[in-house]
This record gives sequence, C-alpha cells and structure tokens, in this order.
Amino acid sequence: MESIWKSPASLEQLNDMGRNTAAEQLGIVITEVGPDFVRGTVPVDSRTVQPMGRLHGGVSVVLAETLGSMAANMVVDTAQYFCVGQEINANHVRGVSQGLVTGTATPAYIGKTSQVWEIRLEDERGRLTCISRLTIAAVRHGG
Repeated sequence: MESIWKSPASLEQLNDMGRNTAAEQLGIVITEVGPDFVRGTVPVDSRTVQPMGRLHGGVSVVLAETLGSMAANMVVDTAQYFCVGQEINANHVRGVSQGLVTGTATPAYIGKTSQVWEIRLEDERGRLTCISRLTIAAVRHGG
C-alpha cells in the first residue's frame, strides 16, 4: 500500500512533539506509523484511572485526539496547513483496569479543508475498549 503521508514524521519526532504536553503527563507513546495509520499506547496506572480503578474515559479521548491530530498533520503539506480538532466523540464499550491500551487512528475521510479520523482503542487482548471519531479542520497558515 502506498503511503498517504505528505509530511511524514518519525516515531522520535512524533514522541518529541508530545513532550511537555498532556500526552507526556499521561504516559502516551507513539509506537508505530504505517502507510495509512498512527498507533500509540497509554498505560492504565495511577495517572490514568478514575476512582473505580478503570481507565478514565477522558484519557481515552486524549489518546484518540493525540493520535488523530498527529495523523491529520502528516496528511497535509505542513508548509501550507496545520490541523486542529473541531469535534470528537467516543463510545466507551469495555473497561480496562490494568496494562496498556493501544489506539490506532485511520482516515475515514481526507478532504482539502476537513478530515475525519476513526480511532479504535483496544486492551492487551485485542478487545475493543473505545471507538472514537475525530473531525479535523485543515487551516492555511496565515488564514
């Protein structure tokens, strides 16, 4: 499969972008970039759980938006555009109380000024824990 990236970034570059951000505070790590997806993880630990000991839904959304936003920016010519989130939703379908949760962002639609990304989060056994959809605006620099 041919890559969809117009402004590709290495894992090191993507993880460096997360330094001094919510992603770093929560332990989010970008682990893989494929020809049409970005994948990353978040640990289920004291930084990321809600009072019942399960991964906080808001943390799932942070992981989803982090992956989708990074992917969205790699799909555009970053010399001309930057991408920002406009709307995100999430359906939490299974609680997770330990281990790592892995998210994978894939495009549902890529247009000139808008994008829609689907982000699937799974537990270590490959079971769906959350599915999210992120709408992105591609904004021209100086516009």
